[in-house]
Amino acid sequence: MNAIDNQSGSAWLEGAGVLRIGPAPHIAVEYIGEGPLILFLHGIGGDRSTWYYQLSRFAKAGYCAAAWDTRGYGDSDDYDGALTFNDIAHDLIRVMDAFAVDKSHIVGTSMGGRVSLETYANFPDRFATLTLTGVHARFEAFSPEAQRDFVESRRKPLIQDGLTPGDIAPRVIGRLAGPNASDDAKKRAIAAMSRLHKCSYIKTVESTTKFDREHVLDEIAVPTLVIGGEHDALTPPDLTRSIADSITDAEYHLIYGVGHLGNLENPVEFNRLLEQFLARYRERANIAADPTILAG
Repeated sequence: MNAIDNQSGSAWLEGAGVLRIGPAPHIAVEYIGEGPLILFLHGIGGDRSTWYYQLSRFAKAGYCAAAWDTRGYGDSDDYDGALTFNDIAHDLIRVMDAFAVDKSHIVGTSMGGRVSLETYANFPDRFATLTLTGVHARFEAFSPEAQRDFVESRRKPLIQDGLTPGDIAPRVIGRLAGPNASDDAKKRAIAAMSRLHKCSYIKTVESTTKFDREHVLDEIAVPTLVIGGEHDALTPPDLTRSIADSITDAEYHLIYGVGHLGNLENPVEFNRLLEQFLARYRERANIAADPTILAG
């Protein structure tokens, strides 16, 4: 049974609640609003704060909007041993159980999209809808140059050069963001990356190089939205479009002018696309219960 601590950490968004769901590793979740549950899953260099603009918007739209810190990130616990995406998938199910829902809308960006695919492979009946942005289904889908850059720009500076995530954040975010990214978008992304737990982050990077769930794409049988970024150098438009083409009846939209951080770079357009999509399938997700009351 989940153990819930609702006295853990401060919310990034005014009026939101923060809880940590056990057993260990405890998973931190920030949530606001009432209605069908939407779970927002951050990327490999982020934390729940990167969904700031989505939590506020979708709470106002009549949803319970929740964003977590993946194990080893933010206010969630670190863990022993290597990381597997299967472990994270089971963490996500624990979060859904804490809100007493059978089905949730799932929105994953980058690594969060990979977590979504891993979870769908194991628990397809828990999905109301699926939204993927800036995602790949297997590491080898990157070009050889992108594969080398992904690992070397993150792992080498931290392990061999002894730098901190905060040291490498400006350069990494500079490569991920599009040419029109605002100072606010880059500032939020850099701040989130600077808070990374170094050892856990390295384990996540290493696990990502082994990720392959491409075969899951043609098994997806829930309404799916795929969003790409015009200037996304990591998961370029042809890659994200191929993801959509591999999923039956998936919708594809390209946000012009943005890079890999579309929900931060152009939150207005990102939210418009997501809200328009979810409105058609709103009731497929269960109404979220207040997890602090359930823990009673």
